[in-house]
Amino acid sequence: MAIVLITGATAGFGKACAEKFARHKYDLIITGRRQERLQELKTGLEQQYGIHVLPLAFDVRNEQTVTDILGGIPEQWKQVAVLINNAGLAAGLSPIDEGSTDDWNAMIDTNVKGLLYVSRAVIPWLKAQGKGHIINLGSIAGRQTYAKGNVYCASKAAVDAITLGMRIDLLPYGIKVTGICPGAAETEFSLVRFKGDEQKARDVYKGLTPLSAEDVADVIFYCASLPPHVCINDLVLTPLQQASAYYYHRK
Repeated sequence: MAIVLITGATAGFGKACAEKFARHKYDLIITGRRQERLQELKTGLEQQYGIHVLPLAFDVRNEQTVTDILGGIPEQWKQVAVLINNAGLAAGLSPIDEGSTDDWNAMIDTNVKGLLYVSRAVIPWLKAQGKGHIINLGSIAGRQTYAKGNVYCASKAAVDAITLGMRIDLLPYGIKVTGICPGAAETEFSLVRFKGDEQKARDVYKGLTPLSAEDVADVIFYCASLPPHVCINDLVLTPLQQASAYYYHRK
Protein backbone atom coordinates (compact mmCIF):
# COMPACT_ATOMS: atom_id res chain seq x y z
CA MET A 1 0.00 0.00 0.00
CA ALA A 2 1.15 3.57 -0.74
CA ILE A 3 1.15 5.55 2.50
CA VAL A 4 1.18 9.32 3.05
CA LEU A 5 1.98 10.76 6.48
CA ILE A 6 0.45 14.20 7.05
CA THR A 7 1.09 16.32 10.14
CA GLY A 8 -1.48 18.88 11.23
CA ALA A 9 -4.22 16.98 9.40
CA THR A 10 -7.20 18.16 11.43
CA ALA A 11 -7.75 21.41 9.47
CA GLY A 12 -6.56 23.59 6.63
CA PHE A 13 -3.92 22.35 4.20
CA GLY A 14 -3.40 19.11 6.12
CA LYS A 15 -7.04 18.08 6.03
CA ALA A 16 -7.34 19.04 2.36
CA CYS A 17 -4.25 16.94 1.59
CA ALA A 18 -5.74 13.98 3.45
CA GLU A 19 -8.90 14.23 1.37
CA LYS A 20 -6.98 14.66 -1.90
CA PHE A 21 -4.66 11.68 -1.38
CA ALA A 22 -7.50 9.51 -0.04
CA ARG A 23 -9.48 10.24 -3.19
CA HIS A 24 -6.54 8.76 -5.11
CA LYS A 25 -6.51 5.65 -2.92
CA TYR A 26 -3.48 6.36 -0.75
CA ASP A 27 -3.56 5.01 2.79
CA LEU A 28 -2.91 7.71 5.37
CA ILE A 29 -1.21 8.37 8.66
CA ILE A 30 -2.78 11.56 9.99
CA THR A 31 -1.49 13.46 13.01
CA GLY A 32 -2.78 16.37 15.04
CA ARG A 33 -3.51 17.48 18.58
CA ARG A 34 -7.30 17.04 18.40
CA GLN A 35 -8.20 13.39 18.83
CA GLU A 36 -11.90 13.86 18.03
CA ARG A 37 -11.18 15.60 14.74
CA LEU A 38 -8.67 12.92 13.75
CA GLN A 39 -11.15 10.16 14.48
CA GLU A 40 -13.90 11.95 12.57
CA LEU A 41 -11.59 12.40 9.56
CA LYS A 42 -10.49 8.75 9.71
CA THR A 43 -14.06 7.49 9.75
CA GLY A 44 -15.18 9.74 6.91
CA LEU A 45 -12.25 8.96 4.62
CA GLU A 46 -12.35 5.21 5.20
CA GLN A 47 -16.07 5.06 4.53
CA GLN A 48 -15.95 7.28 1.46
CA TYR A 49 -12.80 5.98 -0.24
CA GLY A 50 -12.26 2.48 1.14
CA ILE A 51 -8.73 3.23 2.33
CA HIS A 52 -6.96 2.63 5.65
CA VAL A 53 -6.20 5.53 8.00
CA LEU A 54 -3.98 5.50 11.11
CA PRO A 55 -4.75 8.51 13.35
CA LEU A 56 -2.03 9.59 15.79
CA ALA A 57 -2.85 12.30 18.32
CA PHE A 58 0.24 14.17 19.50
CA ASP A 59 1.85 17.60 19.56
CA VAL A 60 4.82 17.86 17.19
CA ARG A 61 6.49 20.20 19.70
CA ASN A 62 7.07 17.32 22.13
CA GLU A 63 10.23 15.57 20.94
CA GLN A 64 9.89 12.50 23.15
CA THR A 65 6.24 11.98 22.26
CA VAL A 66 6.97 12.29 18.54
CA THR A 67 9.78 9.76 18.83
CA ASP A 68 7.81 7.30 20.96
CA ILE A 69 4.56 7.39 18.98
CA LEU A 70 6.05 7.26 15.49
CA GLY A 71 8.64 4.71 16.56
CA GLY A 72 5.92 2.51 18.01
CA ILE A 73 3.61 2.18 15.02
CA PRO A 74 3.33 -1.25 13.30
CA GLU A 75 6.11 -1.96 10.82
CA GLN A 76 3.76 -2.11 7.82
CA TRP A 77 2.79 1.52 8.48
CA LYS A 78 6.42 2.62 8.22
CA GLN A 79 6.39 2.04 4.44
CA VAL A 80 5.72 5.74 3.94
CA ALA A 81 5.92 7.05 0.38
CA VAL A 82 5.29 10.74 1.14
CA LEU A 83 5.79 12.79 4.32
CA ILE A 84 3.94 16.10 4.32
CA ASN A 85 5.30 18.33 7.09
CA ASN A 86 2.30 20.60 7.32
CA ALA A 87 1.85 21.30 11.06
CA GLY A 88 2.49 24.99 11.67
CA LEU A 89 0.97 28.24 12.79
CA ALA A 90 1.29 31.99 13.10
CA ALA A 91 0.66 33.53 16.51
CA GLY A 92 0.26 37.28 16.94
CA LEU A 93 1.23 40.20 14.72
CA SER A 94 3.33 42.69 16.70
CA PRO A 95 6.45 44.83 16.44
CA ILE A 96 9.49 42.87 17.57
CA ASP A 97 9.78 44.72 20.89
CA GLU A 98 6.12 44.08 21.73
CA GLY A 99 5.89 40.43 20.73
CA SER A 100 4.71 37.75 23.12
CA THR A 101 7.46 35.28 23.98
CA ASP A 102 4.76 32.61 24.31
CA ASP A 103 3.81 33.29 20.69
CA TRP A 104 7.46 33.19 19.64
CA ASN A 105 8.00 29.85 21.33
CA ALA A 106 4.81 28.38 19.84
CA MET A 107 5.89 29.33 16.31
CA ILE A 108 9.51 28.24 16.61
CA ASP A 109 8.65 25.02 18.44
CA THR A 110 5.94 24.04 15.95
CA ASN A 111 7.13 25.40 12.62
CA VAL A 112 10.81 24.57 13.01
CA LYS A 113 11.47 22.08 15.78
CA GLY A 114 8.29 20.07 15.21
CA LEU A 115 9.15 19.65 11.54
CA LEU A 116 12.62 18.47 12.53
CA TYR A 117 11.39 15.98 15.13
CA VAL A 118 8.94 14.33 12.74
CA SER A 119 11.44 14.27 9.89
CA ARG A 120 14.12 12.72 12.07
CA ALA A 121 11.73 9.90 13.00
CA VAL A 122 10.58 9.22 9.43
CA ILE A 123 13.72 9.70 7.32
CA PRO A 124 15.28 6.36 8.38
CA TRP A 125 12.20 4.59 6.96
CA LEU A 126 12.67 6.36 3.62
CA LYS A 127 16.39 5.64 3.53
CA ALA A 128 15.73 1.95 4.18
CA GLN A 129 13.38 1.93 1.15
CA GLY A 130 15.81 3.86 -1.04
CA LYS A 131 13.03 6.22 -2.08
CA GLY A 132 10.40 8.60 -0.77
CA HIS A 133 9.30 12.20 -0.85
CA ILE A 134 9.34 14.86 1.85
CA ILE A 135 7.15 17.92 1.27
CA ASN A 136 7.68 20.81 3.68
CA LEU A 137 5.10 23.59 3.99
CA GLY A 138 6.85 26.90 4.01
CA SER A 139 5.34 30.28 3.18
CA ILE A 140 5.88 33.31 1.00
CA ALA A 141 6.59 34.92 4.39
CA GLY A 142 9.80 32.92 4.50
CA ARG A 143 11.00 34.77 1.39
CA GLN A 144 9.93 38.33 2.20
CA THR A 145 9.62 39.70 5.71
CA TYR A 146 6.65 41.98 6.29
CA ALA A 147 5.88 44.47 9.06
CA LYS A 148 5.11 42.81 12.41
CA GLY A 149 5.70 39.37 10.93
CA ASN A 150 9.24 39.10 12.33
CA VAL A 151 9.33 35.73 14.14
CA TYR A 152 6.75 34.01 11.94
CA CYS A 153 8.73 35.06 8.86
CA ALA A 154 11.93 33.87 10.52
CA SER A 155 10.41 30.48 11.30
CA LYS A 156 9.38 30.00 7.68
CA ALA A 157 12.78 31.18 6.43
CA ALA A 158 14.20 28.43 8.63
CA VAL A 159 11.91 25.92 6.93
CA ASP A 160 13.35 27.03 3.58
CA ALA A 161 16.91 26.48 4.82
CA ILE A 162 16.06 23.11 6.37
CA THR A 163 14.38 22.02 3.13
CA LEU A 164 17.51 22.86 1.15
CA GLY A 165 19.70 21.08 3.70
CA MET A 166 17.49 17.99 3.58
CA ARG A 167 17.62 17.91 -0.21
CA ILE A 168 21.42 17.96 -0.15
CA ASP A 169 21.79 15.40 2.65
CA LEU A 170 19.24 12.97 1.20
CA LEU A 171 20.39 13.23 -2.42
CA PRO A 172 22.39 9.95 -2.27
CA TYR A 173 19.34 8.03 -1.02
CA GLY A 174 16.88 8.75 -3.84
CA ILE A 175 14.62 10.81 -1.58
CA LYS A 176 12.86 13.83 -3.08
CA VAL A 177 12.49 17.00 -1.03
CA THR A 178 10.06 19.74 -2.04
CA GLY A 179 9.31 23.11 -0.44
CA ILE A 180 5.79 24.48 -0.98
CA CYS A 181 5.35 28.17 -0.15
CA PRO A 182 1.78 29.48 -0.33
CA GLY A 183 0.75 33.11 -0.24
CA ALA A 184 -2.59 34.32 1.08
CA ALA A 185 -4.78 31.29 1.77
CA GLU A 186 -8.01 31.35 3.72
CA THR A 187 -8.00 28.57 6.33
CA GLU A 188 -8.01 28.66 10.15
CA PHE A 189 -4.57 30.32 9.87
CA SER A 190 -5.62 33.92 10.56
CA LEU A 191 -8.19 32.88 13.15
CA VAL A 192 -5.41 31.17 15.10
CA ARG A 193 -3.03 34.10 14.59
CA PHE A 194 -5.58 36.56 16.01
CA LYS A 195 -6.64 34.30 18.91
CA GLY A 196 -10.15 33.67 17.58
CA ASP A 197 -10.94 37.27 16.53
CA GLU A 198 -13.13 36.53 13.51
CA GLN A 199 -13.29 40.13 12.27
CA LYS A 200 -9.51 40.51 12.19
CA ALA A 201 -9.23 37.16 10.44
CA ARG A 202 -11.75 38.18 7.77
CA ASP A 203 -10.04 41.53 7.21
CA VAL A 204 -6.83 39.78 6.10
CA TYR A 205 -8.64 38.59 2.96
CA LYS A 206 -10.82 41.65 2.39
CA GLY A 207 -11.04 42.47 -1.32
CA LEU A 208 -9.20 39.28 -2.30
CA THR A 209 -10.05 35.91 -3.70
CA PRO A 210 -7.47 33.98 -1.66
CA LEU A 211 -6.14 30.50 -2.20
CA SER A 212 -8.18 27.71 -0.65
CA ALA A 213 -6.79 24.74 1.25
CA GLU A 214 -7.88 22.61 -1.70
CA ASP A 215 -5.83 24.75 -4.11
CA VAL A 216 -2.71 24.09 -2.08
CA ALA A 217 -3.51 20.38 -1.72
CA ASP A 218 -3.89 20.11 -5.49
CA VAL A 219 -0.39 21.54 -5.98
CA ILE A 220 1.08 19.24 -3.33
CA PHE A 221 -0.53 16.22 -4.96
CA TYR A 222 0.81 17.26 -8.35
CA CYS A 223 4.35 17.48 -6.95
CA ALA A 224 3.97 14.04 -5.36
CA SER A 225 2.60 12.50 -8.57
CA LEU A 226 5.46 13.25 -10.94
CA PRO A 227 7.69 10.50 -12.40
CA PRO A 228 10.40 9.14 -10.08
CA HIS A 229 13.18 11.07 -11.82
CA VAL A 230 11.41 14.46 -11.56
CA CYS A 231 11.50 16.58 -8.40
CA ILE A 232 10.05 20.04 -7.95
CA ASN A 233 12.50 21.53 -5.49
CA ASP A 234 10.74 24.73 -4.67
CA LEU A 235 7.33 26.18 -5.50
CA VAL A 236 5.67 29.49 -4.56
CA LEU A 237 1.96 29.90 -5.24
CA THR A 238 -0.24 32.93 -4.62
CA PRO A 239 -3.71 34.10 -5.54
CA LEU A 240 -3.85 36.19 -8.70
CA GLN A 241 -4.27 39.39 -6.67
CA GLN A 242 -1.02 38.89 -4.74
CA ALA A 243 2.38 39.67 -6.25
CA SER A 244 4.54 39.26 -3.12
CA ALA A 245 4.29 39.06 0.66
CA TYR A 246 3.19 42.70 0.78
CA TYR A 247 1.86 43.70 -2.67
CA TYR A 248 -1.85 43.04 -3.16
CA HIS A 249 -4.50 44.35 -5.53
CA ARG A 250 -7.64 44.45 -3.42
CA LYS A 251 -11.02 45.14 -5.00
